[in-house]
Amino acid sequence: MPRTKTGVVRRRSHKKVLQRTKGFRMTRSRLIKVAIEADLHAGQYAFVGRKLRKRDFRRLWITRISAAVRQIDATYNYSKFMNRLKKANIGLDRKILADLALSDPAAFAAIVQRVMAN
Repeated sequence: MPRTKTGVVRRRSHKKVLQRTKGFRMTRSRLIKVAIEADLHAGQYAFVGRKLRKRDFRRLWITRISAAVRQIDATYNYSKFMNRLKKANIGLDRKILADLALSDPAAFAAIVQRVMAN
């Protein structure tokens, strides 16, 4: 049985890692040992970042809805609005409501008026 060497396989593997770490600072983009570690950390940060992005967007939508509701009626707040929205059986989520508040204030005001009437 002939002896096999890992030259081609290892080089291909190293090239993949170095391609992913391209643009990293200092030796993280050049030395394979450091690049592998940097690549692993980058993967962890990316995973966490995908979860944080959902949280951040939800916060943004809540802030936008709250500001828009207060503009329409200063005595009204976000939590009362969302509670009455559920009771009025209006199935719009925060993403859609925030977009309406930003892009079409008249439609959002109509929703708020309908919710306040209930």
